[in-house]
Amino acid sequence: MNVSKVSKAAKTVSMQQVSDLKVFHHHIYEFKKGIRNLILTTEKSLYRDAIETRLNRESIDYVVQEVSEEKINVFFGAKNCVDVVKTFVQKRLNELTPEQDFILGIMLGYDRLKQCERYLQFKNNIILFNKKSN
Repeated sequence: MNVSKVSKAAKTVSMQQVSDLKVFHHHIYEFKKGIRNLILTTEKSLYRDAIETRLNRESIDYVVQEVSEEKINVFFGAKNCVDVVKTFVQKRLNELTPEQDFILGIMLGYDRLKQCERYLQFKNNIILFNKKSN
């Protein structure tokens, strides 16, 4: 194969990766500037090595959760925040208890009032479900 074709193909893949990971790199910037203490980003699984390499190079704590064969959730940021996430990351996000969901939302910087509303809605649905089951 022609060397220029290989270089061109490698640049294309590299440019695609740069494009695909643009938000991820911006999240690192936000974390390093102190804008956020914890970040959750969903990325393509094929970039897992590149993502972990960058986070390790930057000495940023993280945990990766597999969503599917094609996608991963990457939680990263302050060690204490990542350690909390590690206590429930074995569950899918839609399987979290109302309390875990609330904690995660608050740590990610979501609107506090909306998180309170969400929590109460989850709790009320559980209470209603339990009453109907009895």
